[in-house]
Amino acid sequence: MKVIDLQPEYYDTYFNCLEDWSDEMKEAGNHKDCWYRKYREKGLRIKLSLDAKGSAAGMIQYLPVEESVIDGKGLYFILCIWVHGYKKGIGDFRGKGMGTALLHAAENDARTMGAKGMAAWGLWLPFWMKASWFKKHGYKKADRDGMRLLVWKPFSDDANPPHWIHPRKAVPKKPGKVTVTAFINGWCPAQNIVFERAKRACGEFGDKVVFETMDMSDHNAFLEWGISDGIFIDGKQISFGPPLPYEKIVKKIAKQVDRLS
Repeated sequence: MKVIDLQPEYYDTYFNCLEDWSDEMKEAGNHKDCWYRKYREKGLRIKLSLDAKGSAAGMIQYLPVEESVIDGKGLYFILCIWVHGYKKGIGDFRGKGMGTALLHAAENDARTMGAKGMAAWGLWLPFWMKASWFKKHGYKKADRDGMRLLVWKPFSDDANPPHWIHPRKAVPKKPGKVTVTAFINGWCPAQNIVFERAKRACGEFGDKVVFETMDMSDHNAFLEWGISDGIFIDGKQISFGPPLPYEKIVKKIAKQVDRLS
């Protein structure tokens, strides 16, 4: 196993979160590519763990907290850490120490750049981005929002804990229409897939449905709204977590369309 900084030959694999074999990932468009090229100028860092054959089997991406989706100062924030866990593609690499190696490499990198600490988010539930995994590596609770736990590890005594940024404005809707408002940051292909599916689904309803894109890759726009990603139908968020199937999104829009008449 070897940990490296992201190199151009691994761009496609990285943009697809190591799942370049997945047909579903092809639905995500080029949003992550565009997001990466914007945020690498703002301090975004990516490291990959390679297997013995040189394939990327793990990744971690982190950036200055001031450019992230949480509130903090002088820290770096881990957007996600991921080790390939499918039998498809290159196979299952979980349980081989790749995640730990990536985390340690990122922490050392952040220290070198003068960070006062590292923050990350995790879920209480025992699947992807488990909060308990970070706690095993010395992280402690900083804030909580439902199932999401914000954790952090201070590197210096003068470090201050981060906090979640909560929605700051109500998502509006247009009278006489069904309004689908799509917030998109670009960093997460799963959210990008939902965005593209919702955009395509709206096309099935003609002028009865208005599709509005909210570009949250602009950090000032994110700070105005306090929403990084999400699909809202007439002001109500419809999904959080794994990408909703296209058919379910269509049904949710159709339900609101039926209420117009």
